[in-house]
Amino acid sequence: MKKLFKKLGGWLLALGLVANINVSAAELPSGLDWQTNNDDPVFASPEAKRGGVFNLSLMSFPLTFRTVGPDSNTAFRSFILENQLGLYSLHPVTQNPIPGLATHWAFGDDNKTMYFKLNPAARWSDGKPVTSSDFLFAIEMMRSEVIRAPWYNNYFSEEIVDVTAFDEYTISVTAGSEKSQRELLNTVGLTPEPKHFYTLTDDWVRSYNWAQAPVTGAYVMDDVKRGRSISFKRLDDWWGNSLKYYRHRFNPDVIRLTVIRDLNISYRHFLRGDIDTFGLILPEWWHDKTDTPEYKQGLINRIWFYNDMPQGAQGFHLNTAHPRLSDQRVREGMAHALNMQRMLDTILRGDYERMHTFGTGYDAFTDAGIHARDYDIKRARELFAEAGYDQQGPGGFLRNQAGDVLSLAVTYTTQEHTPRLAILREEARKAGLDLQLNLVDGASGFKVMLEKKHEAAWLGWAGGGLYPQYWEFFHSANANIPQTNNLFNIADAELDRLIEQYRVTMDLDAKAAISQQIQRRVHELAIFIPGYQVPYTREAYWRYIRLPEVKGSRHSPSLFWPMEGTTYSTGGLFWIDEDLKKEVKAGKARFEPVLEIDETWRHKEQ
Repeated sequence: MKKLFKKLGGWLLALGLVANINVSAAELPSGLDWQTNNDDPVFASPEAKRGGVFNLSLMSFPLTFRTVGPDSNTAFRSFILENQLGLYSLHPVTQNPIPGLATHWAFGDDNKTMYFKLNPAARWSDGKPVTSSDFLFAIEMMRSEVIRAPWYNNYFSEEIVDVTAFDEYTISVTAGSEKSQRELLNTVGLTPEPKHFYTLTDDWVRSYNWAQAPVTGAYVMDDVKRGRSISFKRLDDWWGNSLKYYRHRFNPDVIRLTVIRDLNISYRHFLRGDIDTFGLILPEWWHDKTDTPEYKQGLINRIWFYNDMPQGAQGFHLNTAHPRLSDQRVREGMAHALNMQRMLDTILRGDYERMHTFGTGYDAFTDAGIHARDYDIKRARELFAEAGYDQQGPGGFLRNQAGDVLSLAVTYTTQEHTPRLAILREEARKAGLDLQLNLVDGASGFKVMLEKKHEAAWLGWAGGGLYPQYWEFFHSANANIPQTNNLFNIADAELDRLIEQYRVTMDLDAKAAISQQIQRRVHELAIFIPGYQVPYTREAYWRYIRLPEVKGSRHSPSLFWPMEGTTYSTGGLFWIDEDLKKEVKAGKARFEPVLEIDETWRHKEQ
């Protein structure tokens, strides 16, 4: 009977009628070494108090509430994605896996498969139980063309190739190639999708654009004022309240996000107490805008917290589909024409560090021998001349015999970055390059980039994961296709070969060596001009927002992130002291100013 079922399944798969998902009455292998982890230290504070409204701001209202498909890859998406628990997370101190939706896990003998026992208490926010069918549906959904998400289609077909349900609360997830146990943890941590909520129809993108899908985390979207604000409400009876590593976390009753499109206006709201915390990564904000009565009277605290985590790539992404940028000599010349060091030393006050590769912080996976191209006017002009731009035109800008002016239009989304780019524009002029600045509103600007309508995109990606990811950024499968992260539109046979080898290599030393080769090839092609990295978070917060005694971990990207986290379980540790808030809001309280610099995880060489 089983053979007949498998043969029938194969026919249906060949006809495209079912996804490659194992829904047979499979038998669980015997002798599995089931593991769990309830022994690591708790990292939340038992002093944390539930309650209150936590106020934040958004630069722009999202274009969708979907987390996949067109226009979904925005900053707001994290409030939904990181409010969804996975099968497990990683402890932010020990880096060991800790229970999430799964209570236990085991590694298969094939070096591809992990087995999971689901927590029968786990519930969607609408009260429905989380079962194996939701994980089977997640694969079906992520492979479906109706979601219009090529990266997900590929990842959940090639990187995760099978999901098997053994019963309602036992599943396995199989990777596409053999991997070490550590890398399996980085690959198969599947997040379920609510099967009872979604229907995979041809108009899925439109139908669910503003749908508020059930979640497994502590918050649900509660009050939405289109274009103005979004609020999340804490679930009092959240199923995860009793889990060891989730106690004393996710403490505010309400998270309110207010759309304020101008950062300066947002900061004025913060100083008035309408917003509770404010990021001060920008040097001019940290150094120049904290000399106000609110800080001097100790009503607002400041913290400079060094972390030790992977840094996402920040810099210029050159679109090789543009005729001018298709010439590698032009791209190399532009890299030499951009004076990053002057920008770092002046506008950025020396607070940031130069980035040399496409992302950093992955130890042996990062090639420390790569050095970003230095500002060199002579070399830039030589390369431009080789590419035919050897004639001086109006304004001192170079042009070729056809009259094409050597220019680079830069699309970016943050007003505060204008002075940084203006410095680069001033210096680029000396090399004959016309740098044109194109500021576009947040969500709309990122859409321009994803639609590949830019010449150069100035942006930074979030870091994360245990190992760097390359396929989505550099493989030709994502070139010249909208809504993918290959903003370079690069299609390079050597890169493809290395990336495909990287994805299937199990040995971590060999994988790290391939990673370095990929980085060197990216450097050779000059498609990415590295900008800078920021190995810390700097934040201001009203005194009534409280943090644990140990303010954060080496993997904390922010100390005031209200949701779970991505790879590591780091969010939701702060709380609101309502009694202190009343005292502060009364306007008569005065305290000693607080400026804390925590260098626990700072690298010695910095």
